[in-house]
Amino acid sequence: MNKKVKQILTTNEIIVVYIIIALCILIGIVNPVFLGMSTAITLSRAMLITLIFAICEMVVIISGGIDVSFPAVACIAMYSTIRFVIAFGIESPIFAYGMVALIGLAFGALNAYLIAKIKLPPLIATLGVSSVANGATLAFLGTKEISNIPEKMDALSKVFLISYTNSQGITYQLTALILIPVSMIIVAYYVLKYTMLGRGIYAIGGDKNAARIAGFNVTRIQFIVYMSSGLFAGIGGLTYTILMRQASPQSLMGSEMMVIAAVVVGGTRITGGHGTVIGTILGVLLIAIVQNNLIMLGIPTHFQTFVVGLIIVIGTSITSLRAKKIANSAKV
Repeated sequence: MNKKVKQILTTNEIIVVYIIIALCILIGIVNPVFLGMSTAITLSRAMLITLIFAICEMVVIISGGIDVSFPAVACIAMYSTIRFVIAFGIESPIFAYGMVALIGLAFGALNAYLIAKIKLPPLIATLGVSSVANGATLAFLGTKEISNIPEKMDALSKVFLISYTNSQGITYQLTALILIPVSMIIVAYYVLKYTMLGRGIYAIGGDKNAARIAGFNVTRIQFIVYMSSGLFAGIGGLTYTILMRQASPQSLMGSEMMVIAAVVVGGTRITGGHGTVIGTILGVLLIAIVQNNLIMLGIPTHFQTFVVGLIIVIGTSITSLRAKKIANSAKV
């Protein structure tokens, strides 16, 4: 087999594709309905919020950092916004999205300042910001769930791009909010592949000093990366609230590890400098299939966490071994 073809067939993305195909065949044999439009719509909805967070986390990890604060930032941005618009009778979804974006941007700037200026390790800085945001939400905004979100915002949850009715008469509808992660995917792909900013993100993830010598403004790029992550965390939080049709101050807490796992399983190196948008989409898809459909294979719900953990360990191990092999071949 041609060496180049062999390399392509053993990339992280292709390996994840193999696993996804194998799972789909297994589930499809047990339940043929799985291989249909209804599953595609259900998985799209299940992936929607995770994709928003995963695209941002992928860019952060490629840049050599990590952000574990996005669930807390998403919660404080959306919860404070919902309380504000209800208190002042504001119905506009545009205003609400603008407000969560600004709050997220502020927390992203705080992360960037701590990491780029104060030189704190990214994990410590974002963990601290996460605690501050989560604590502030509970201490100053309250712990009560809000179910009466503004009518015009609630109406967004009922706007659909596709409506499909299966042979049993069950209707599946694809929300128009899927356009948010789709737009992010297109922009992230273009920026990382075709712009100097994208090259800079990869460069500082590989070696900050080398990137600085090459002429990249490391501090500016880190601010852009972390502020973008905060901005879209806020947007993701409000989108989740609209889909669920209620706001909870703790609804997204604890999701950071699963998002990071999906990104790393998709081939993004946790050490930075390498990762692709396609790989991240595949990683999110794999996790979504495991979380939502293993019950069709007769696997109890409490075993699904074990299976997800196993996939994470195997996926990250493959990524690590490939990176080590590439590093060793470069030395030779």
